[in-house]
Amino acid sequence: MYVIGTAGHVDHGKSTLVECLTGIDPDRFQEEKDRGMTIDIGFAWITLPSGREVSIVDVPGHEKFVSNMLAGVAGIDMALLVVAADESVMPQTREHLAILHLLGVTNGVVVVTKEDLVDEDWLELVYAEVEELLAGTTLEGAEIISASATTGSGISNLLDSIDSALDKTTAKKDFNRPRLSIDRAFSISGFGTVVTGTLIDGFLSVGQEVEIIPIGLKARIRGLQSHGKSGARFGPGTRVAANLSGIESTQITRGDVLSFPNFIDLSEAFDIRLNVVEDAPNPLRHNMFVTLHTGSSEVVARLRLLEEEEVQPGNTTWAQLKPEKSLPVLRGDHYIIRSNMTTLGGGRIVDTR
Repeated sequence: MYVIGTAGHVDHGKSTLVECLTGIDPDRFQEEKDRGMTIDIGFAWITLPSGREVSIVDVPGHEKFVSNMLAGVAGIDMALLVVAADESVMPQTREHLAILHLLGVTNGVVVVTKEDLVDEDWLELVYAEVEELLAGTTLEGAEIISASATTGSGISNLLDSIDSALDKTTAKKDFNRPRLSIDRAFSISGFGTVVTGTLIDGFLSVGQEVEIIPIGLKARIRGLQSHGKSGARFGPGTRVAANLSGIESTQITRGDVLSFPNFIDLSEAFDIRLNVVEDAPNPLRHNMFVTLHTGSSEVVARLRLLEEEEVQPGNTTWAQLKPEKSLPVLRGDHYIIRSNMTTLGGGRIVDTR
């Protein structure tokens, strides 16, 4: 199973495209429908021409909701970078691409939407600007497809391109470390607590005892669903909804992790390889505070530089992050750090002890 995540600037047609592809409106809240703007992450799924069934996570494009975007792209296998033909590359196009690059997302398709609003000459200019933007990133060389969710033009080609990109995408491996990074927790009348997220490792089965980390509360899996269908067992790379007994939804928050009891240790501080984005507004200083995003969690952390007192934009260094609360992270996990305004850098966790 694969998970595709959208990315791109606000009002470039991400949610409209997802609905056109899947028949599912990913905007869950009335405010989103009223404003015509995605605020939180949404979900859909589709069966591709190959017969492969995939999940789609739709993320907000507005700069105010980048934290929600980061919760959505955690654990994706492929990106659908959306650029509107009438506006071309915009600030959140650049920031979202930088985030995908820092997260190591190497497979994707660029969709130039709203092609019906421009002529061929303008479309060629947009293609050129997108190719220039992708140069030097993990998505360099990604196929660019123009389409219109309004007229349906290009949609068939886009589906074929997604299939082709997934052919080159490595499925998540099972390291027998079940981790569901929780992005939603809610209650359904007659069923009780439900949590959703992407199962980034291991298998979950109905009847298993699980633990919500870091709060340490235990529960039991009453039922599992993926893409609206119940199942007894689901594996890595699956979007999963787990119905839990023995715990209230109000006790769980986005960023918590569902795993087996006593299976993952909490880390008070962890060593990282830090890649600072080239357009960071200032050098990053030793002991500065940053907002840390890993999995679906968001927490304030102190950045400790291990080689120098400051690191310049575009440079790489060894560092340590000390979050304000201990986190269930593992070696190899990706992370992003931001200020209250923009993305500063990211990379991989190299040691959690």
